[in-house]
Amino acid sequence: MILDTNALSAFVDGDAGVGDVLRSQARAAIPVIVLGEFRYGIALSTRRSSYEAWMDSHLAHFEILSVTDDTAVTYAALRVALRRSGRPIPANDAWIAALALQHRLPILTRDEHFDAVPRLDRRTW
Repeated sequence: MILDTNALSAFVDGDAGVGDVLRSQARAAIPVIVLGEFRYGIALSTRRSSYEAWMDSHLAHFEILSVTDDTAVTYAALRVALRRSGRPIPANDAWIAALALQHRLPILTRDEHFDAVPRLDRRTW
């Protein structure tokens, strides 16, 4: 399962629902895009030191998914398809969706715009 930024944030903040979902998964992955969004958010947070401490002690338990040339091919095709359908999504979310499709993993998110992505399995908590 891939965590979107809102799922990672909820998990780090102790949301038991996210933990319940993750415990039932064989794989827990964080796209590098989500990691960047999260690090940007914590850089501006008043709780920066506690979030950074969480990252230092827990990030190793997750698989970090990097963008590759294969991801870029999937991303481009996805953006074209979504634009043609009249249902574009934010660029960072298109990268996250491309990684989910590439790795054939569901995505844990509360963002309903992921529902516009064909063949993407969106889950929530």
